[in-house]
Amino acid sequence: MAKSINATVLDQALNYIKNNCTKVVLCSANPTTFTEANATFKLAEVTVGSGDFTLANGDVSGRKITRAAKTGVTVSTAGTATHEAWLDMTNSAILKVTDGFSQAISGTVDIGACKYEINNPS
Repeated sequence: MAKSINATVLDQALNYIKNNCTKVVLCSANPTTFTEANATFKLAEVTVGSGDFTLANGDVSGRKITRAAKTGVTVSTAGTATHEAWLDMTNSAILKVTDGFSQAISGTVDIGACKYEINNPS
């Protein structure tokens, strides 16, 4: 049996991120709680708003959200960044965590653009 989902459904999830993510944090370990992301493992942070996010068709299928790059972000604690967390500061919630990198940071850091894709069901 074929499976499908309307793009509007996927966009609702991505729009929640776009409309509620207010901070991006580089962390030294995988944060599993808001406190770990916003304090315990935090090395650098930058404020973001809905204008920093773009929704589009997915690269593979479905839909994706892309966060714009941020340059000259002040590092509050030197260390090795291994995770990026997208935070909803109003609701004290982690919206998304990305890993797959390891970068020693100090002083200031440039945070490249990042995307998240929700694929169509298969």
